[in-house]
Amino acid sequence: MPATILVGAQWGDEGKGRVADWLAAESDIVARYGGGDNAGHTVYVGDQVFKLHMVPSGILHERVVCVLGNGMVINPVNLVKEIEHLAQMGVPVEPARLLISARAHLITPAHIALDRASEQARGSQAIGTTLRGIGPAYLDKTGRRGIRAGEMLEADRFAERLRDAIKSANQTLAAQGMEPLDVEQAVEPYCEAAARLKPYIADTAVFLYERLRAGARVLCEGAQGTLLDVDHGSYPFVTSSSPTAGGALTGLGIGPGAVDRVVGAAKCFSTRVGSGPMPTELHDEVGDRLRGTGEHFWDEYGTTTGRPRRCGWLDGVMLRYAAAINGFTELVLTKLDVLSGFTALKLAVAYRLDGQTLAFPPAAAEALERVEPIYETLPGWQENLSQARQAADLPEAALQYIQRIAALCEVPVSAVSVGPERDQLVRF
Repeated sequence: MPATILVGAQWGDEGKGRVADWLAAESDIVARYGGGDNAGHTVYVGDQVFKLHMVPSGILHERVVCVLGNGMVINPVNLVKEIEHLAQMGVPVEPARLLISARAHLITPAHIALDRASEQARGSQAIGTTLRGIGPAYLDKTGRRGIRAGEMLEADRFAERLRDAIKSANQTLAAQGMEPLDVEQAVEPYCEAAARLKPYIADTAVFLYERLRAGARVLCEGAQGTLLDVDHGSYPFVTSSSPTAGGALTGLGIGPGAVDRVVGAAKCFSTRVGSGPMPTELHDEVGDRLRGTGEHFWDEYGTTTGRPRRCGWLDGVMLRYAAAINGFTELVLTKLDVLSGFTALKLAVAYRLDGQTLAFPPAAAEALERVEPIYETLPGWQENLSQARQAADLPEAALQYIQRIAALCEVPVSAVSVGPERDQLVRF
């Protein structure tokens, strides 16, 4: 029963979409286990750029079946738009190739409106969400008042449930002095999307169980990253789901015995979008250089939000922590090519806090804000890495940097990316 779990090892945006694309080439099924359209996975295939939000990256491989698992929160209207956009780009998404868990929860117009209202009310203390309704949808899920994808199978009942949810949200919005939603105007596109998505809805837990028993190779694809996990991230500056290896099991309904590989994806430097502590963040020309100008798709600007990412040296303390709580069997490092041209590279190997040296981050966000990174300096390299395809093509300093990361996390590095294209990969 061979399953691979792919996990973001940082604050999201690690290049998981590309890693998922590589791993999908050797998989039969690719299944998303959490999050919603707050995710943004970018995959480059020749001169085409695919920006995926809910549909797994495996859809770009013709023989792969994709699953939206029960741990996700799904915006039906946006999912239909994504399916239609893929079709326009030459990737038809038929029901035989995409299954939606009947147990997945839906993001409604009420959730989106409440998300915006909550962030506005927080003012300077805003979490920095994507304003896609993710948090309110998960709140309704745990509050046992959510609407699940399976309810879209009964049109009249679904419409009534939506109306009730929007009316309830309007009371909250009015109390906060916000503009209420037009109920019927909000319900109509959702009912149209529900009719379109009916053929895709299935019991995906049973589907995965049967396929795993038959020997199918399943790739469990995450969204966001370990350091945004609602339990293990820098709370409260986190997402509302569990983008860790444990979240894959509950988010898809598979047991741990099915898993034989846990792959962590990490950039060769650190980035973060939104609020919250980031110990190695740089507010200088080095940070600007790591971010890029925004002229290219691969520069450090959010796929979903377009916001510039906060950038800094690689935080090995956070990476070590991510490896520990996920049980990585291997690491895939992305964007090694971005580091070409630096004469020296810094790598945070520990923190200093209140006179103590820490090998792992403190649990409290307040304490994490106060840590001082302890850096090692490694030699940089000048060579352009874009043509490298095997370890022998990399300069010695690049190999030394990779080896130090592996030693710091006690996890082998199995591959590194050296450019945005699908084939710009060095395997070890």
